[in-house]
Amino acid sequence: MEKFNFIKQTIGEYLKNIANKYPDNEAVVYPFREIRLTYKELDNLTDKLAYALLKLGVKKGDHVAIWAHNVPEWIYLLFATAKIGAVLVTVNTLYRERELEYLLQQSDSKYLFLVEKYRTLDYAKTLYNIYPELAEGKKSEKFPFLEKVVMIDDKKFPGMINFNELYNMGESFDKDELEKVMNTLHYDDVINMQYTSGTTGFPKGVMLTHYNILNNAYAIGMIMKFTDKDRLCIPVPFFHCFGLVLSILVCLTHGATMVPVEYFNPIEVLKTVEKEKCTALHGVPTMFISELQVLEYENFDISSLRTGIMAGSPCPVEVMKKVMDVMNMKEITIVYGQTEASPGITQTRVNDDVEKRVSTVGRELPGVEVKIVDPTTGKECPPNVAGELCARGYNVMKGYYKMEEATKQAIDSEGWLHTGDLALKTEDGYYVITGRIKDMIIRGGENIYPKEIEDFLYTYEPIEDVQIVGVPDKKYGEEVMAFIKIKEKYRGKVTPEDIREFCKGKIADYKIPKYIEFVDEYPMTASGKIQKFKLREIGAKKLQLV
Repeated sequence: MEKFNFIKQTIGEYLKNIANKYPDNEAVVYPFREIRLTYKELDNLTDKLAYALLKLGVKKGDHVAIWAHNVPEWIYLLFATAKIGAVLVTVNTLYRERELEYLLQQSDSKYLFLVEKYRTLDYAKTLYNIYPELAEGKKSEKFPFLEKVVMIDDKKFPGMINFNELYNMGESFDKDELEKVMNTLHYDDVINMQYTSGTTGFPKGVMLTHYNILNNAYAIGMIMKFTDKDRLCIPVPFFHCFGLVLSILVCLTHGATMVPVEYFNPIEVLKTVEKEKCTALHGVPTMFISELQVLEYENFDISSLRTGIMAGSPCPVEVMKKVMDVMNMKEITIVYGQTEASPGITQTRVNDDVEKRVSTVGRELPGVEVKIVDPTTGKECPPNVAGELCARGYNVMKGYYKMEEATKQAIDSEGWLHTGDLALKTEDGYYVITGRIKDMIIRGGENIYPKEIEDFLYTYEPIEDVQIVGVPDKKYGEEVMAFIKIKEKYRGKVTPEDIREFCKGKIADYKIPKYIEFVDEYPMTASGKIQKFKLREIGAKKLQLV
């Protein structure tokens, strides 16, 4: 296990240290907005913004929600709130009225920062719909905690403050006053609240500390061999741990450069990598699949790439191999984890052999303990036997906000976080994720792991993407259903029977999909995760099984 010295600093203190160590290193670059900030400039700007937040009335411990895509102000607000001890509550970019209302109420957010629009969603209109009193500058009974709303835009909106006004408030910057507040902070304070996707029940607010996320970011960057010379292209959303911790804070902890893409578009990503000579690129598997598709038809000079992270959902082996080969990302790593673990639990190493780097999620991160237990008995499983993956260490969340019972269900009395993921540990200490406990298909008493079938089907040339789910069956309890995206050049030329024929003799008959549905897209979360529970619902309805 790598040596690891824990960081016992707040994010604000750490930024100041990095700004002193690498004052002229580029910290934040938006090439198509012509924004280039060094670490010294980022520290100064966020000092002024932190002071402006104090003038606005934001206090240590207050909850500040941000509803925006990857705009520069998102990064500035992350560091400014951290400097005064306010808790940044990250809002999913795809939320609609009901979800936003739930989050603002459940989180007790006192302040909301938002952009006017994101793609086809009108955030301003959504907010006025659930909070009509805002336009008249009145308080809402629905949101008694909400004190002020700030618009990240040049336009004026009734009842809202404009973000630029904060810059003006910060001009009369009082260094001593800010230092006084910073000195009251502790690295173990909750600083960030992220809401889980809520595929089961309502979303839960995961409370994370400076210590949780700063150390997790440092460890992950260290394993990627990140240095102050690296430049990371960030197309993953900031509101998710992948964007916030594995991207923004990984760069901060190593003095590297953040090069965000405001929202995912494969061509924009490849343009950004080429223009800024990025050495690293992050993404969920669906993002890399889209980028590889573009590279089949268009040329981009992405030879500067060396490393990056594929994470967020199980990484298909064939996709990993192509990324290493076609995209020059020979040192790409997989990080496995979840929001409740800040998020990283395991990671592949850049010097692992190719087989381990494409077929496992690596070994424990430094400072993290992992065990595999039988979900029924709770006893530890021997090597190569699948069970529930549990983790313990500095990275485990403080708990779910205002949800004590749910916290107790997630973290046992010995501090082990129960992930709900099925995994096995190999003889030589590597972890293989075999699926979600809830995704596992039980067909006539046989346990079927969707990922195993997905990885096999990716070896069939015409398949671009595949998702396996279980659908109800009267005889066997469940049957296997495949939702398959076919590559453009093969569309209309491949039949479900061709796919079943490809499977015969290569995988057990009971694993061969009984039902095959060709699709153009999948239901997704905003962070790029495919919603399998929705695919199950679609499949059951289509087959008239419900």
